[in-house]
This record gives sequence, C-alpha cells and structure tokens, in this order.
Amino acid sequence: MEDNKYLEVRGLCKSFGNVNVLKGVDFTLGHGEILTIIGSSGSGKTTLLRCLNFLELADKGTISVAGEELFNGEELKKGKIKDAQLREKRLHFGLVFQSFNLFPQYTVLKNVMLAPKLLKKGNKQELEEKAKNLIANVGLSDKLDAYPFQLSGGQQQRVSIARALALEPDILCFDEPTSALDPELTVEVLRVIKDLKTTGKTMVIVTHEMEFARNVSDRVIYMRDGIIEAQGTPEEIFDNPENEHLKQFLNSGKTI
Repeated sequence: MEDNKYLEVRGLCKSFGNVNVLKGVDFTLGHGEILTIIGSSGSGKTTLLRCLNFLELADKGTISVAGEELFNGEELKKGKIKDAQLREKRLHFGLVFQSFNLFPQYTVLKNVMLAPKLLKKGNKQELEEKAKNLIANVGLSDKLDAYPFQLSGGQQQRVSIARALALEPDILCFDEPTSALDPELTVEVLRVIKDLKTTGKTMVIVTHEMEFARNVSDRVIYMRDGIIEAQGTPEEIFDNPENEHLKQFLNSGKTI
C-alpha cells in the first residue's frame, strides 16, 4: 500500500431518485493526514461523508482503508454485502455530526462509554478509564456527570468528538462541526480538532471555515455539483487556485 493511499475512494456515485448527487468521486488520503472538503451547499459534501461512513450506500465505486476494500458498489448490487458486514465496516470510521446527536438521558461519561460497552470492548473499569481520558483530552473532566442540556453547544460538540474517538476508528470524520455554534464556541471546537492533528489521527472534515481549512489541512478538496473540481495542498487551493469555479467560490464569500 502506498503511503498516500491509506484511504482510497474510486468512482463513487450516489443518486436519490432522479437526482445524481455524487457523479464519480476519486481521491486518496495518506495515513495521519487531514483532508478538508469545501464547496457550496448542495455540492455533495455531506453525502460523500455519509457514504464514507456507510450511513448512505453508494450506487457505484469502491472505498478502501489500509489496502482493504470495505465497499464495492458492484457487490452491493449483487447482494453480497450483508447488514452485519456493514456494521463492522462502519467501525473503521467515526463521525461527528453538526448537531451533536448526544443521548439526552445519559451523562457525559455514559455518552462516551455507551458504544464501546455495547460492543464489549472491555470491562466496565477499562471502559470508564478510557472514557475519562478521552473526556480529559477534550477539556471536560469537570463535566463527567453533567447531562447534555447542562452543556454549551461547544461543550456538547467536544463530547461528541470524545464519543467518536471511543471506538478507535481508523478515520475520524466531521460534518460541519461548527455550523451550529457561535464564533466563540467555534474557536474551542476547532482547537480540539487541531490538537487531534498532533496525535497523527487521519481525518476528513467538511467545513465552511476557510481559514481553519487553510491552517489545519494537508489536502483540500473543492466540490461542485457532485464532482471534485479541484484538489491540492492548502496553498494550491487558497493561494493559487486555477479552477475558475473555485476562484468564484473563494471570492464570493459564500462558504456554506
């Protein structure tokens, strides 16, 4: 496996009825790299992320991680991919939603422990210790027994990040992680994501925060109308864009 092909996506297509949302998406990502996906609303960014996490199943194409093919659209058509297999494949990816999606009836600690406990990833003591460490890493050790309604939006999103990390996914994905937050809370969540970069975590981030994308990314993808119109380093995308649609997008200020 080439180092820059830890995540490899080839020919990914997805339609909803007569609407073609993804029209053949290809990209690769190296281990420990951060990829950000930018583009206007309706360009296919979130659908791509959901296909990576198998919350939506692509109609065509393949998805591979560390040289292992996790998804093949042709096998799906033939009925060769079973539900149990999909649940297992999802564990390669963790997803942080824009709307937090915490369980309101559980404390911070229980929210982070729940999935590993259900999957029997260790005994209670082990799971609790691991969860506490993850919560400490996002700066919320003083909120272990708090419920989601007692937290700010930024704190809830940080708990969501800890929860996604609890299953030790190969790749951590973020879908507009700051879109529901005001500027002050946005800063604290982006700081946590930047800190994660120092741990060598491979990440895919859909974002409308252009300055954040510029500063944190190893690679940037610009999507438009279901295809990747431009991709490259932050310098290539933001400082020297060659694609005309990308230039218009960056100049317009329409970053969502």
